[in-house]
Amino acid sequence: MSQVQAEPEFPVVPDLHWSSQLETGDARMDQTHVEFVELLARLRATPHEQQLPLFKELTAHTIEHFEQEDRWMVATGFTADNCHTEQHNSILETMQAVEEHYLKGDTEIISRMADALAEWFPSHAATMDAGLAQHLQSLGFDTHNETLPDPSKVRPATMSGCGSVSCS
Repeated sequence: MSQVQAEPEFPVVPDLHWSSQLETGDARMDQTHVEFVELLARLRATPHEQQLPLFKELTAHTIEHFEQEDRWMVATGFTADNCHTEQHNSILETMQAVEEHYLKGDTEIISRMADALAEWFPSHAATMDAGLAQHLQSLGFDTHNETLPDPSKVRPATMSGCGSVSCS
């Protein structure tokens, strides 16, 4: 008698909704995060065969989102290759690879990526982004105008950490 191997089951990732637990303390950063969470929720609710246009929209938003934070980090003393930016780059590289795999016929890969983003984002927001928001506030950096009231407080390209509350 032959045995049929069952497909591995992936754990169900709970829906991600905006909540106060995702707030960083910076209104502009939080607004960008609200948009990210909303796009991600729409994507996760879309059937596999209809996901590509929305995934492209999420990818474009994520590129802008990460570029915004990366600009703020460089403007406030981080090296261009800090670990927070490196994590952004890793996520974007994966998103681009996902699109390629989808186009080659793996129509479930976008859903798997969306689940992974829903798992990753709360921790990223609570550590790296919340820490970055604290750093920006400590310098008086205005994220709406992207200005620093006293540039002499920043030593350019001296911080290589992630901007997290748990690392420097």
